[in-house]
Amino acid sequence: MAALYEGYTLCGLAPAQNLSNSGIQGVEAERDSDHVVVTDSTRSITLYKVSDQKPLSSWTVKQGQTLTCPAVYNSQTKEYVAVSDSKVIRIWKEEDVLLEKTFKATVSSDVWRVHCVAGGEPVVLFHRGAVRLLDSLLSAPQQPIEEVLAQEEAIRWSTNIVTESHKFVIFTTEQKGDHFLYLQRLNPNTLQRYRLEREEPGLSPLSFSASYRDKHIRLLYLYPNGHVYQSVVSVRGLVADEGAQALPLPRSLLLGLPVGEGLLEAASAQALDEAHVAVVGVPHPSAGYGKDFLCIWNTNFQTLQAGKEMAGKIYGQLWSFCNKLVIPHGKTLSVIPYECPKSSLASALGKLRQVKTDESEAPTSVPSWNNILHEEKAHPSRTVDTRKTRTNRKSQSAPSLINCQILELIKTAPVEEVQREVGVLLSRTDIQDLHPSVGQLASALVSRSLADPAFYTPGSLVQLVYTRCLCHSVCPDLVLLALERKDYFLCQLCLQFFPDIPEAVTCACLKAFISMSDDAENVSLEPDSVSFTETLIARERGPVGLLNGFTPTSADGDRSDGLGGGDTRAQQDKEKTSTPPEQICPVGLHKAVLLNEVLQTAYSESFLLPHLKDLSSQHVVLFLQYLQFLYIKYTHDAFPQMHGLRSPSLTQIMDWVCLLLDAHFTVLVMTPEAKGLLLNLHSFVKSQVRLVSELGKLEGSLQELKKMKVKKDVGQYSIEIIELF
Repeated sequence: MAALYEGYTLCGLAPAQNLSNSGIQGVEAERDSDHVVVTDSTRSITLYKVSDQKPLSSWTVKQGQTLTCPAVYNSQTKEYVAVSDSKVIRIWKEEDVLLEKTFKATVSSDVWRVHCVAGGEPVVLFHRGAVRLLDSLLSAPQQPIEEVLAQEEAIRWSTNIVTESHKFVIFTTEQKGDHFLYLQRLNPNTLQRYRLEREEPGLSPLSFSASYRDKHIRLLYLYPNGHVYQSVVSVRGLVADEGAQALPLPRSLLLGLPVGEGLLEAASAQALDEAHVAVVGVPHPSAGYGKDFLCIWNTNFQTLQAGKEMAGKIYGQLWSFCNKLVIPHGKTLSVIPYECPKSSLASALGKLRQVKTDESEAPTSVPSWNNILHEEKAHPSRTVDTRKTRTNRKSQSAPSLINCQILELIKTAPVEEVQREVGVLLSRTDIQDLHPSVGQLASALVSRSLADPAFYTPGSLVQLVYTRCLCHSVCPDLVLLALERKDYFLCQLCLQFFPDIPEAVTCACLKAFISMSDDAENVSLEPDSVSFTETLIARERGPVGLLNGFTPTSADGDRSDGLGGGDTRAQQDKEKTSTPPEQICPVGLHKAVLLNEVLQTAYSESFLLPHLKDLSSQHVVLFLQYLQFLYIKYTHDAFPQMHGLRSPSLTQIMDWVCLLLDAHFTVLVMTPEAKGLLLNLHSFVKSQVRLVSELGKLEGSLQELKKMKVKKDVGQYSIEIIELF
């Protein structure tokens, strides 16, 4: 569940006298997650170290000059770029003291913004819509700049995005009440224009933000009536569309925020990830109107997950970088750390709880659906008391800052360093503080492991699973990654701890487990489950006994139905001394342990059956043979049930037998290797029917015995004859 931590002041503000704006033009992330460049609305640019809340450097233009574009940092050249008086581009390094003594160039047209993403070359966007790469522009500063926009059309917002293979400059414009989106691709240059759908008459968007995901650019925009819309544009197949009419841009309503009686005046919405949106300047639904809040909403489940009241006037500005939100309000510029773990229904409903045992505090557990829907009435859990307010600001924001640094580390550091840092974080931090971060850490580790075959951190992933703060919906690629790397121990833990594993993933695990070699004895698995299976297999050469009315020797009699003659005495003696094949485990120890985990995984029959049909007949026969082996062991009179060890129940075993027969009956009937197995299973059913029939005959007599009056005075010895009819 998303969380907002205690904020702190980065610097003071000098807002305009009429309080119409904050006095801040822009806040840009610098070389790393702990440095930002703040540009005010007049003459100053300041570099801050966020964790210390102190300025490291400051630069100012001369009296009479004005900064008209927020400064950006070019990580390629380690230089800063800003624009003064709309046409003068200034470039300098951190060690420079006076801007007047640094490089500057005057261009021929007014500049709207300079944009630069980490690792990319700065891009210059002009007021009339033209775009140039900075190096290309500086090679001929007075080059003519074309006009892209129509008359009376003005830019309202812009940004740039770098995809796997292209750079894009994105900006929105307004013309006579209509709003347009421009998508400018660089190298090769193509421009696409879209028309935004109109909202209520007279309403214009208050804010825009853009993100890139799954080959699509997603535009998020907020209207004064509280409606938050999203429009999605594919980056594939963009072609130049000069002179043509603007294409309509479809939109979908993500959120309908409460606004009270009037309309929002100064508010902003920022997409944090695929499921979370930060909104500032909108009333809290339960706090009444007249107060401005910073809130994080979950768009998947339409739930408010975190909120913090912001003192003073809200200016409708909001920046986000590396799990921090930067907000000007009143006379301060505040930094508020946040966490947005991957969304799951349990967390959206607030059902991920901390549970305490009598001795110590246990890790957070991901509840089952029964827990979510019915609150576990039979075994109510005790939630941990709300965390006490801490007086030290740095200690409160420490989890967020530490987690952010490790997320950056995961992207580039070697395996050993990543495992060491994650282990240190988990050992020194309270799990309840880490709860929102576990999903992010796991997702980051999994993402890099999938992208880089040489990178894999099994120890760290196991530690994260053991916190019980994870479920499949929070990190959906974890189990598949474990299967890909043949990390069967991690697969086993996920099957044990994740209550929401989809049936497709369960079947993928089944395929992988049943395909593994029987002699793979170097696999490390959970000790209790191994102990159970070892005990089970060790009893395979025990005496042949009665199995709930069924014995292997009687199966042949049932199967022959009087045909084929009887066995000789020598054959009968041999059967009495040898172990029947069905009492010998058909798979190796570790394969049996993993198959037991599959048997204990929750599923829906209607969703599992289609995936079971993908199993080969060879695997189906082997799995049925193992289930037959389990059935015989469970129903054997001499086999004791082992409490305290993980093991599938008899009901689960029979349910899986039914599932496999339902999915593959026709194939099994046509498979010669399955004939004996099917006859055995038929004998099981036949013996059970016979046993139930015999028990039914006794039912009436047992009821009569229950009704009989017991004589109180029977003396020291008596013989009583009871006639059963």
